[in-house]
Amino acid sequence: MPNANEDNLTELSQVQRRAVSQLLRVSPVADDLARRFQDAGFRLALVGGSVRDALLGRLGNDLDFTTDARPDDVLKIVRPWADSVWEVGIAFGTVGCQKDGHVGDGLQRFQIEITTYRSEAYDRTSRKPEVSYGDSIEEDLVRRDFTVNAMAVALPEKEFIDPHGGLQDLASQVLRTPGTPEDSFSDDPLRMLRAARFAAQLDFEVAPEVIAAMQEMSDRIDIVSAERVRDEFNKLILAPNPRKGLALLVETGLTERFMPELPALRLESDEHHRHKDVYEHSLIVLEQAIALEGNGPDLVLRLAALLHDIGKPRTRRFEPDGRVSFHHHEVVGAKMTKKRLTALKYSNDMVKDIARLVELHLRFHGYGTGEWTDSAVRRYVRDAGPLLERLHKLTRSDCTTRNKRKASALSRTYDGLEERIAELQEQEELDAIRPDLDGNQIMEILGVGPGPVVGKAYAFLLELRLENGPMGHDDAVAALKEWWATQG
Repeated sequence: MPNANEDNLTELSQVQRRAVSQLLRVSPVADDLARRFQDAGFRLALVGGSVRDALLGRLGNDLDFTTDARPDDVLKIVRPWADSVWEVGIAFGTVGCQKDGHVGDGLQRFQIEITTYRSEAYDRTSRKPEVSYGDSIEEDLVRRDFTVNAMAVALPEKEFIDPHGGLQDLASQVLRTPGTPEDSFSDDPLRMLRAARFAAQLDFEVAPEVIAAMQEMSDRIDIVSAERVRDEFNKLILAPNPRKGLALLVETGLTERFMPELPALRLESDEHHRHKDVYEHSLIVLEQAIALEGNGPDLVLRLAALLHDIGKPRTRRFEPDGRVSFHHHEVVGAKMTKKRLTALKYSNDMVKDIARLVELHLRFHGYGTGEWTDSAVRRYVRDAGPLLERLHKLTRSDCTTRNKRKASALSRTYDGLEERIAELQEQEELDAIRPDLDGNQIMEILGVGPGPVVGKAYAFLLELRLENGPMGHDDAVAALKEWWATQG
């Protein structure tokens, strides 16, 4: 691959050496596929994110290709070659396939997408792009979102194609559009969110003219479906540095269009600064939650951390004694979280879990210095259910005080709560608390059939279980009969 600019010769040569290494790794599969296209009279090139990642030294097993072959021709070429083929994106010119290939001494599985040269643009009122096929790779590259994604490597000859200076921008770590940002964002407004996402993923800076266009055209995001906005936002939240992307979305006004609760956290402090900057606090909590993740990025935890205080603007009150209060902001915030995430088409289970974490994030602060009874500890665990580990992380992350003594005391207190939970769990199955009698036993003992009374009896026994811990069968039966006698 030739050098692109003498000014950054050292940086570019390092980038290019990484790319050569990465491309050699996938060559057995990529070159084999390219020769099949060549034999059929078509061209094939590795393109977009795959080339960018190769240049960054992080090319994985997901490979993106572009070709002048139309989708039907692509299918004819790949079906005899691939291990499996899918046509989910064929309406947009994309054919997907899977291929196992030898890399070094091992076998690796490659997920491959092959897209016909195309250009696409949104109608002013449409949520779906109109796709038309092109005849040249240059035409295809100019329609891509950013210059660092508008590079290609023609195969099998490995000719580097970079008409828009993407290699230089990659070395400079800047995001620019191949054409004007206004044209790019008009073609697909979702690219404005992608700018923020790539800033968060790659830790790149966004060019000033791109930021200006995002500000001027933020309302264009309204025509993009909630599902596409959600998916792009998830990628940003799961990035290594989501703060950078979120700050850009807030700065440009994009969050006002799909998550206005986030910029609303920028509460104006009074002249005495009697409460924290809730927006900045929320970003710190997000970062601290990320630091506590043990098994990779956790979308539920990250969204809960970001949104845990969104009820504060609605509940803020200036008290007569000069304090600022946010009474019940966790309850209000849980409702707001549910409404916003539902509008963005998150799954019911995810909405339920994130809203529940928001609702519970303050519960620990009633623990004091350990005054909770065993019954209260059981309720804490029962109410958190399978979210307990996430609640532990969220609660710890919510401590953003700069007072080291206070922070250390809070941490020790939560350590104590976790130790009590562990001790109780050794004594009983605390995370799956059930009454000592099930529904069938209740009906048999009381001589009743299914109905509301069984639910009331079950609730009574559950409360008894929470208060007293496990009961023997005979004691539970006696307590149930005593309760039943008071029901008239």
